[in-house]
This record gives sequence, C-alpha cells and structure tokens, in this order.
Amino acid sequence: MTDTTLAPARQPIVKRYPVVLVFLGCLALFTLGITVLSEGFGIGVISTSFIKTLGKTLCLCLVALAMDLVWGYCGILSLGHMAFFGIGGYAIGMWLMYARTEIIVVQSLAAAPLPPTAQEISDGIATQIFGVVGASEFPPIWAFAHSLPLQLAAVVLVPGLLALVFGWLAFRSRVTGVYLSILTQAMTLALALYLFQNDSGLRGNNGLSGLQNLPGLGHVPQSTVSIWFFWASALALGLGFVLCTWVVSGKFGSVIRAIRDDESRVRFLGYPVEAYKLFVFTLTAVIAAIAGALYYPQAGIINPAEIAPIASIYLAVWVAIGGRGRLYGAVIGAAFVSLLSTYFTGGQAPDINLGFYTIQWVNWWTVLLGLSFVVVTLFAPKGLGGLFDLIAARTSPNRHGADLGPDVGALREKEAEK
Repeated sequence: MTDTTLAPARQPIVKRYPVVLVFLGCLALFTLGITVLSEGFGIGVISTSFIKTLGKTLCLCLVALAMDLVWGYCGILSLGHMAFFGIGGYAIGMWLMYARTEIIVVQSLAAAPLPPTAQEISDGIATQIFGVVGASEFPPIWAFAHSLPLQLAAVVLVPGLLALVFGWLAFRSRVTGVYLSILTQAMTLALALYLFQNDSGLRGNNGLSGLQNLPGLGHVPQSTVSIWFFWASALALGLGFVLCTWVVSGKFGSVIRAIRDDESRVRFLGYPVEAYKLFVFTLTAVIAAIAGALYYPQAGIINPAEIAPIASIYLAVWVAIGGRGRLYGAVIGAAFVSLLSTYFTGGQAPDINLGFYTIQWVNWWTVLLGLSFVVVTLFAPKGLGGLFDLIAARTSPNRHGADLGPDVGALREKEAEK
C-alpha cells in the first residue's frame, strides 16, 4: 500500500530564523523613533543633516550585507563591490541631474519670443550639464537619462551585467584567493581612472552634483525629502536582510558555506561551484548598486573618488569588525564604523593636546580604524556580532545521557564530549 502521508510544509523563514524577526522589529522601532524626532514629521529634535547621515548609514549597512554574503558566506573577498555601489549612484544621478536641469532650462527659455524647440531644450540641457568640462553635447551614455524607468533599470542591469561578465571570466578560469581579490581591485581601479577623465561622459572629476534636489518637488523642504529617503533606505535594508537570510538558508546556503571552507571537495562532489559563485557575486553586485542608488541622492554628489579601491577596502574592514559570516554582524559593523567616522571626521571629537603634539582626529581617524581592524582580527575574530553569541550563551543542550542519534545507544553524552 502506497504511503500517501504528506511531508510537513517548510516553516516560514521568520520561524526558522528568529533573528530576522528581531532585526526587522528593531529596524521598525528605530525608523519610527527617528521619524518622531525628525524635523520633517516629528518634534524637530534631530536635524535634517543628521537624518541624511542616518539614511546614508542604512545604505552602507545594505552594501555591507552584500559584502558579507559574498565574502563571509561564499568566501570571495571582493575588493570591488563599492564600484557597483557607485555605478548605481551614477545611474540614478544621471536622471536626477537631467530632469532638474531640464526644468531650469525650460523656465529660462519660457520668456523667449518664440517657444523653444525640443532640440533647443536638449542643447540647453547639455550645455548646462557638460559646460564645466568644455562640452555641449550629450554623450551616448546619456541616451536614456531622460527616462526614470530606464535609469532605474540601469541601476540593476548595468552592475549586474558587469558582475556577470567579470565573474564568468574569473570563475571559469578558477581564479581564487588573493588573486581574485587583486582582480576585483584592478577592475575597480580601472573604472575609477576612466571616470576621472573628462571625456568619460560623466563630467570627470566634477562628478554629478545637486542630486538632493528631486525634480518637480522643489517646493518640498529637505526635512521632508530626507525622511522619505530614510524610509526608503530602511525598507531596502529590511528587504535585503530577509533576502540574504533566505539565500544562506537551506541547501543553497550549505553549499556556498562548503565552497568557502573547501572548494575542491565541493567540486569533487559534483556541485557546479562556478555557477554558485557567479550567482552570489552577481546578486550581491545588484544589492550594492541599489544601496548606491539610495545613498547618493542623500549625499547630494557623486564623483569617481567614491569608487576608488580604498572604499572597497573600507567595506571589508566594516564587515570584519562587525563579524564576518553573520548578517547582523555586517550591519552592526557598518553602522558602528560609519557613525563613528562621522563623529571623528566631522569635527565633533575634541582634539587631544599631549603637550608635544596635538592629536587631531580628522587626520588620525584612518589610523584608529586600521588599529581597530588589527585588534578585532587578532583578539575578536567573530567581531562585534560575536558579542551576541556571548549574551545568548549558546551552549550544547544538557541531554543527561540521552541518545543523540536515531538509533538506541548512538553517541551518548559521554561519547559526544570527546
């Protein structure tokens, strides 16, 4: 007789991983509290500039999640993910700058005796945007800058395709370890050097500016706009955390962890290692780009210096300090270092006069960050996220000699302690 008993349905991810519910709850309370204290929708205790800082911090937490997924879980130390972050910022920045400049040009030409033609408007926009680099025509890369849906698609497609092609070339050649890290860093450096050129089509070293001004919403105060972006950043971080947790759960998560620990053995077992690595690399590139698309409208400006290799190195440091291989650790590390960096480099930290020398934290912050990375690596390899392990006091259950396996007498407590 055939057994028609159905297997129990798989539990939702929030039940299998309570940390997801805890994280989303803390994020929701944090978002609500900041909103109540903001100038735009609350009692005005927190300034608009600090709201933008918090919104940008949430975006950095999202890209740190991507870095932890590709490095902490899959073992790929990418020193180029901030390049994808910057590409996302450039993609949305092109539309923001085009649309805002179009409004200015149309208003300035409205007083002309004859209505301006579409070509005159286009030429005026191009002159306004590229006059700073001595050009007056749109480069081909700006072909879709007038369309918000197409530029939003570019936020996902351009970094995704770049990561797909780069990853396919690297992984099929079985480049691993430090050599892969050098390749990703070289890719980032090449992209940054290209963008520094005035003929790159993205205004060279000048970058794209005025991104904080939303087209058609000039009457809306920045205190309100900052909260809108803060909400969007919090939503993106929450969804990103759920997505990353889902990816690392189940069989797929077990396979990428195994690739991290022993890639050769996983390949020997018949798993398509390159396909797994390529999927994770591409997915995390898209997540990083989405984070960048939310970050730079809050920053107001983007230039090639944001894509320099040092930015990706900082990202790896954030994840290491927070705790590699723990998604919440990556968030903690990024938030902790980002806010601390704002404090020390923003002139808020008082200088320390030693008599023979005055420590100015604006100059010494990077040294402090480097020392923190070394200390965490040597003495706390689990990072700040490891503190939660101590708080939770995770210990093996006290079975008092009960059977630990499916068979009677299998691995009793005394044997398990060996």
